[in-house]
Amino acid sequence: MKSKNIPITLPGLALFLIALVILIRSLAARNAYEIVLSLAALTLFAVLWLTGIWTVRRLVALEPIWKIPLPLGAATAEDWLVTSPAVRVPWFFRLHFFVKGRFFPQGSASGCPVSGQTSLSRKSDTARLRLGFPMGGFFRGETSCRLRDIFGFFSFPCGNKRERTVNVRSAPCDAKALRIDAQSGAEDRRSKSSSDEERYYMREYAPGDRLRDINWKSSERIDTLITRISPDNQEKITRIEVYFRNYGLPSSQRKRRMKAGSVITPDIAELWLLDRAKARLAWFLRKVKEEKSSYVFHVRSAGKSWDLNDDEEINAFLEELAVLPFSPAHNEESSLPQAEGELYVFSTSCDAALPAFLLAQQGRPLSLFLTRNVPREKARSKKARREKTTLIKTERESLLLRDFFAGGSVPLPRWLLPRRWFPGHEQQLRVSSSRMMIDYAETRL
Repeated sequence: MKSKNIPITLPGLALFLIALVILIRSLAARNAYEIVLSLAALTLFAVLWLTGIWTVRRLVALEPIWKIPLPLGAATAEDWLVTSPAVRVPWFFRLHFFVKGRFFPQGSASGCPVSGQTSLSRKSDTARLRLGFPMGGFFRGETSCRLRDIFGFFSFPCGNKRERTVNVRSAPCDAKALRIDAQSGAEDRRSKSSSDEERYYMREYAPGDRLRDINWKSSERIDTLITRISPDNQEKITRIEVYFRNYGLPSSQRKRRMKAGSVITPDIAELWLLDRAKARLAWFLRKVKEEKSSYVFHVRSAGKSWDLNDDEEINAFLEELAVLPFSPAHNEESSLPQAEGELYVFSTSCDAALPAFLLAQQGRPLSLFLTRNVPREKARSKKARREKTTLIKTERESLLLRDFFAGGSVPLPRWLLPRRWFPGHEQQLRVSSSRMMIDYAETRL
């Protein structure tokens, strides 16, 4: 039980009522021992209350400093730090810091509750809070501070509350062998403004330059010999086309709910597939950029596109990618511009339109990065048994639902149902590509 005016906890209220009842009974029975005991308890109660009220008035403008590790990644062991300005609190009191809100995996509409707290010792001005997320998404909540006594009788709100919204990037995926065929062609890097275009194609004269390459008109204007530079000598870049298909397919049960007008939210297994697809895309961008810094990316997803030229733009894109949710299943092969060069496609087994898209891209070099659940098919034939044996040995990434509890969050009850761990449409998607990298993901309790 907490109130801003009467911040008494349940143990504090119980102490007050018990001490009051004992005092009344002891006065009627004239029991000196019980009178002293009950008066001592009520005196302690009153002293803690008055001391807390007096201290809170001094802490009305308290502004704790929260240091959140950014960029914040999933499944990391980094602590949140909270630092309080130099303030003195009375004996038997401690400052407690709280984080409460909701975590939205992969930017989904349904969020799970998150809570965490830590206390500040008298010998330190910094406290650590362990708050973790098992997958990518974003957290929205508030941070607050309360003054509590060590007996747990009172909890006084103090300081200012602050709202927080933090993106959580997906945990890194396993590294794999990657071969890049950058066949998109070289393009001129025209980063100069039109006013500087003349200077961009020219430079100062150097011994050995041909006289016919001197721009006499420009040289006369600036009183310096200027030599023309052929456009073929400009720096070349290679553009890599990436298509991130964040499309989702409702299962048969959710199709019925959609017809009934209910809100459709992905299952936890589908969210985990999207998380691993994002992790593979982030790995791809980093890996390719490390191999050759001149590569630039044109990344396209459902309804949006990005041009990524350097590491700073890639970092900004990964922040947006963390909260990119599923988009309704849609076939966009007709709207995708046909271009020369290889196309790198990232998708999941939730993408029902993927086979049609791959069919429409026949004849174009294409690499497919597919994330799918581990199939539950029973091996009946020798071929199926061999495939199943191979699959058992295949590396897979697992999402443990109990990791939600360990990090301070509570998964939604419907996520704990075993049928939610295996999407019903898994057996409906059959795709093939000349170059395909498959990541297997599973959800377990």
